[in-house]
Amino acid sequence: MPRMLRARVTILAAAAALAGWPSPADAADPKPVWQDEFDTDGPPDPAKWDFERGFVRNDELQWYQPENAACKGGFLVIEARREKKPHPGYKPGGSGFAGRESIEVTSACLITKGKREFQYGRFEMRARIDTRLGSWPAFWTLGVRKEWPSNGEIDIMEYYRNMLLANVAWGTGQRWKAKWDDTRTPLEKLGGPDWSKQFHVWRMDWDEEAIRLSVDDKMLNETLQKDAVNPDGFAPFKQPHYLLLNQAIGGQSGGDPSKLEYPVRFEVDWVRVYAAEKR
Repeated sequence: MPRMLRARVTILAAAAALAGWPSPADAADPKPVWQDEFDTDGPPDPAKWDFERGFVRNDELQWYQPENAACKGGFLVIEARREKKPHPGYKPGGSGFAGRESIEVTSACLITKGKREFQYGRFEMRARIDTRLGSWPAFWTLGVRKEWPSNGEIDIMEYYRNMLLANVAWGTGQRWKAKWDDTRTPLEKLGGPDWSKQFHVWRMDWDEEAIRLSVDDKMLNETLQKDAVNPDGFAPFKQPHYLLLNQAIGGQSGGDPSKLEYPVRFEVDWVRVYAAEKR
């Protein structure tokens, strides 16, 4: 720093202290309490991320495996690929996933479960998503206690069938049936196909009072904590949650992937978590 500029900063800091104002350092952007910038080429940082494996949920087409996630050039790339191989869990005559004789598509789902859980804060992700029919990317959270949906689910970013979703879900009196507070924004309203060629910033502000979800500083959804309580009185959003990043294909909501050309990429520039702001 030039000498004159250093002197100016020193004078401003002294004046601020005398006036009781925050110093320039205090006024700077807050530091994340947890983050991944994906700056090191290779597999995602094992100290921060684990992986789901196999066929997992929602009748989705993909088989999750770590090999489909890699950091390159400052980005995390989760890639769904056309890849046929035998299904190790196949059972002749079996139902559901067990009835699938082969794996047709592979992808990856990164999770912080067992590595880092969070309760309240500001969560941000800068990413670019594939919006073609059949693609189902998501950046979301799940609570650590109770089974789904009583543990609570927050979809900071979810996309399928030409809609961007911002969802919060919790338990009902019926097992495995969720109560949803969701919004759906059509791709056309966001800017059409060109929108998905660009990177965007998704954000969640989560505190003791509410969960607020936005994209590019545009509010998408707000859920009040007092309204998001299970019938047994358990408040799933007043407990720690872990993060998930995944690229799903097809399934119950992703749309028909039969004409989808591979690979399908979910590209993440960074994920950052900040302490909750005092209100």
